Amino acid sequence: MTDTSTEPRWHGKIFDGTWREGRGGTLDVTAPATGKTLATIGNATPEDLDASVALARVAQREWARLTYAERAQVFVRAAAILAADPSRVVDWLVPESGSGQGKAQFEAGLVVSELQEAAALTSQPYGELLRSHKPRLSAVRRVPLGVVGVISPFNFPAILAVRSVAPALAAGNAVVLKPDPRTSVSGGLALAEVLEEAGLPAGLLHVLPGGADVGQALVAHPDVPCISFTGSTPAGRAIATAAAPLLKKVHLELGGNNALLVLPDADLDAAASAGAWGSFLHQGQICMATGRHLVHRSQAAEYAARLAEKAAGIPVGDPTDPANVLGPIIDERQRDRVHDIVTRSVEQGAVLAAGGTYDGLFYRPTVLTDVPLDAPAFAEEIFGPVAPVVAYDTIDEAIELINSSEYGLSVSILTADAFTAWELADRIESGAVHINDQTVDDEAVAPFGGSKASGVGGRFGGSASLDTFSEVQWLTAQSSIQRYPF
Repeated sequence: MTDTSTEPRWHGKIFDGTWREGRGGTLDVTAPATGKTLATIGNATPEDLDASVALARVAQREWARLTYAERAQVFVRAAAILAADPSRVVDWLVPESGSGQGKAQFEAGLVVSELQEAAALTSQPYGELLRSHKPRLSAVRRVPLGVVGVISPFNFPAILAVRSVAPALAAGNAVVLKPDPRTSVSGGLALAEVLEEAGLPAGLLHVLPGGADVGQALVAHPDVPCISFTGSTPAGRAIATAAAPLLKKVHLELGGNNALLVLPDADLDAAASAGAWGSFLHQGQICMATGRHLVHRSQAAEYAARLAEKAAGIPVGDPTDPANVLGPIIDERQRDRVHDIVTRSVEQGAVLAAGGTYDGLFYRPTVLTDVPLDAPAFAEEIFGPVAPVVAYDTIDEAIELINSSEYGLSVSILTADAFTAWELADRIESGAVHINDQTVDDEAVAPFGGSKASGVGGRFGGSASLDTFSEVQWLTAQSSIQRYPF
């Protein structure tokens, strides 16, 4: 007989304000590093989704009527709970998503920051007074959307879920979250447990692990007026197409092929350190990962050699062992895609300076040099630990190479002259430009999002989240009824 005394509340369950079995039975959560089953969770169906949306609509009306202070306290308590015991998320991020332990600790800290910022968001000014040619009070204010649907990915599952969930709730909405089934504990159920303990009223947050049919039903549901999706650009395009006939508000945070521009005056060792972090952190499975290293031709070979040396020294293996900095690629399909991009790029003329091999799902940090501009390693988002190095001759050429990508998420410029880089930022098509840092960066107080094929529909962070997760209402009032000539 199985001992259930230590099983978490979500064992075999989904969450709709209570912990209950899903209509689809159960799903196993598997560690990509070992293939072992970590846990069993509930498997939701479109019927579960319908029930959750109905509950969420009722709960949202009561939630929106609470004072901002009452809503804020939920997030204050949730942040305190997780800050006091980050293992509640970390202990699942490491085995479930293949996170290195440092990355998992960092991600848990980001979740705490998002919860704290959500508390602050509740008291943000939510409107402004307008001038009017009539003798009246004229104002614009932000009101909740109702039920927000969130579809979150596997790579940074906790933060990429909570950065939609927390501000959407703070703005007065209810949320139905469909996490990636591979990371549904750290990306949903563990967060729901924390928010429940913090006093979030029942029915406001729903966590429905399940297959693509649940996500499709969420996008198509007529009572879910907003979809917040983080994931690949092809999937984002499909969601936008499906949501368009329903005229939904769609917030898409998508892929990136982010450039790191090393100017000729940059400290090459420091640049290689930043470049290695940007390309290899969490096995490169980050939308902001550094996908293209642009280095002046006079320094490209030396930079690549230093980057390859760093790549060769990074321990890769089961992340439950703290000695391993990098863990596994999430699954075989993604590993094979990464290796195919590397292989085809070498066939087209790129030179393999480090890596390019794998053992199971553990892919070695890889450096490619002399990468042709039409090679897949330059043109495509890799989503793996691969650093393509491309030489340029002039700054104008480098800027053109940066902007040649269909993506526009994050760019970094490394230089001894930060003001020159600041001026160059005016010419760069990107949602973020970081001077003297690498491309992977996000803060709860900063508006985060991309341009072009990297995203559309709003930003995360600070007051920008209020714009994303609310609707504008124009409100006027005058002391007596306006008379008209009819």
